[in-house]
Order: sequence, then C-alpha cells, then structure tokens
Amino acid sequence: MSNAPRLTALDALHRSLGATMTDFAGWDMPLRYGSERDEHNAVRTKAGLFDLSHMGEITVTGPQAADLLNYALVGNIGTVGTGRARYTMICREDGGILDDLIVYRLGEDEYMVVANAGNAQIVLDALTARAQGFDATVRDDRDAYALIAVQGPESPGILKSLTDADLDGLKYYAGLPGTVAGVPALIARTGYTGEDGFELFVEPQHAEKLWQALTEAGAPAGLIPCGLSCRDTLRLEAGMPLYGHELTTALTPFDAGLGRVVKFEKDGDFVGREALTAAAERAESAPPRKLVGLIAEGRRVPRAGMPVVADGTVIGEVTSGAPSPTLGKPIAMAYVDAAHAAPGTPGVGVDIRGTHEPYEVVALPFYKRQK
Repeated sequence: MSNAPRLTALDALHRSLGATMTDFAGWDMPLRYGSERDEHNAVRTKAGLFDLSHMGEITVTGPQAADLLNYALVGNIGTVGTGRARYTMICREDGGILDDLIVYRLGEDEYMVVANAGNAQIVLDALTARAQGFDATVRDDRDAYALIAVQGPESPGILKSLTDADLDGLKYYAGLPGTVAGVPALIARTGYTGEDGFELFVEPQHAEKLWQALTEAGAPAGLIPCGLSCRDTLRLEAGMPLYGHELTTALTPFDAGLGRVVKFEKDGDFVGREALTAAAERAESAPPRKLVGLIAEGRRVPRAGMPVVADGTVIGEVTSGAPSPTLGKPIAMAYVDAAHAAPGTPGVGVDIRGTHEPYEVVALPFYKRQK
C-alpha cells in the first residue's frame, strides 16, 4: 500500500486555480483558493463551488436492502421514499457513533450510503459484516463517483441554467437523476453549509466538464471555488457536527444531542438498540454533558481540545472552534456539564493557553438562513 494521498478527478484543475492543498483523510484536497473569508462570505451571500469527491459512496442493493440498512443503522430506512434522502448514523454495539451518514433511496431496492472520507472503509466493513444473512449486496462505489457541491442562495438559479431537471420540485433531502451541462448526474438538494444548495454525483470522467460549466454559469452570480477551510467555518456557524470532533465512538447520538435520529419504533432489532435504549434514559434523567455554542467576548480563537471553565473548574471541552466571518467573533462548539449548558449561563470561559477568556453560552446553531 502506498501512503501517497489519493487524488480526486479535479486535482489538476485545483492546482491550475492556485489552490492551497492539504492532506485530508488520506486525500489531497483544496484547503482554500484565495481568502477563506471571501469563500465563506460567497457561500452565505452568493454561491460557492466545492469538490467533495473524497466522500465515500457505498451502494446497497437487493430485495432485503432496506431490512439490512434498518438493522445496520439507527434510522428507519424502510420509510424513506424513492428519490428521498435521510440523515442517520451507524453505531457500534455499545452505542458509540462509527459515523454519521446520508442515505439516498435511488430505487425500489437500491440505496446509496454516503460516509465521511475518514470513515468510509470502517462503514464499508461494518455494512459488509452486518449484511450476513440478508438478501442484499454491499458494493464499494467510492471510485465510481466524483462529487461536486454548489452551495449558497444563488445556487438554484445557477443550476437551473444548466439543467431541465425539476429543481423547484426537489425538496431538501431529496435527489433525482438528471443531466447537468450534458453530464448525467444524481442531483441532491443537500449540503453542509447551512445554505440552500445541491450536491451532484457524477462519473469522475465528467467532473472537470461539470466544474467548468458551473464556473461559467455561476460567474455572473458571484460563484467562486471554495475549499475545505470555509466548509468548516460554514458548518460550524450552522451548528452541524463534524465526525472526530462533535461525534466519536466514545459518544452515543444522545450524548451529541442527536437522539432524534435513533428510531426505536422501527421493526426488528438493530445494532446498538440495547445500549442506545439505556443512553436515551440517561440523557433524559441526568445528561452528563450537553453540546452548546460559545461566542467569544474577546478576539482569541478557541480550538478543539481546549478546556471550558467556570469558577476555576473545568466544566467541559471545546470540540470545534474558529473565527466566524458572519458573526465577526470567534465561536466554538463544546460539550459542557449540564449545569452550565443553559444559554446565558454566567462565568463561563475557555482556557486558552493558561488565560481564561470569557465566552457567552448560546443555543445552536449560531446562524440560520432566512427562508
């Protein structure tokens, strides 16, 4: 096995655009093309173009595909209509989160599971192991797709100019096959920015043609290419969890405040049911820690792993932190003791290299787009 990072189908194009590249989950990915702040603001006010080809696509097919996914995942996949998508998680037997996922139902007996890049192999292995005894096939389709996202308020107009697919009828968390700029694509109304937008799954050989067409169609509307750096600040403002930060195997969905994704009412057993039942009861009676938002009163930026303090005592830990271009202040997500989790709790700070910087506790998300 070579340790060289994997390259997406758009690698040469990113370099021609002068992107700063970085190793992310074993892939060489664009971190930024110019100013992170400009890229962030473009997505909030106009539109941004992302290469997300590092995400892991896994196809599950067969008469018992839905039964397998209901057993392997915590959500009720059997109730997902054809052409719709659902946010869910895959957990260990002890309830710990292996990954958060989006599952698309592409046909009667066909589903596409999209995993985070760093967890794609883990999810593939878990689904393959859990498929024993089900009349269903799990297929690694990571090399079959490139993934390009157009995000921001101008994205519907930009995409409309390149496709005759019914975008107006495409709801949030839905996907439909169509043609964009002559390229066959699965057009999904999903994203990780807190804005309206689309994710386009295409064959890698068509990725460059599609990127160029979107770039040209979007130029008058202010669309610019965007890297992983602003993707992180966008999702942080939108209060969206990132695996490895807000979600880990040490936490259950209930610990993360995402217990709603666990569907106990579905038929049959599922991996982690027993442990998650106990976690749900714990979360209701005495939650150990809660995920909250923190807004800085000063200028110093909190980073993952920094202690959250109150009255000289450590009450939690920062999971993600960054300057927020939209709020104009540093922000963070953190798990804090339930006693200090209420918005406006006084005396909370972050220990930034020995100094206790004051922070305001707020409810998530920090930012919600105007409908």
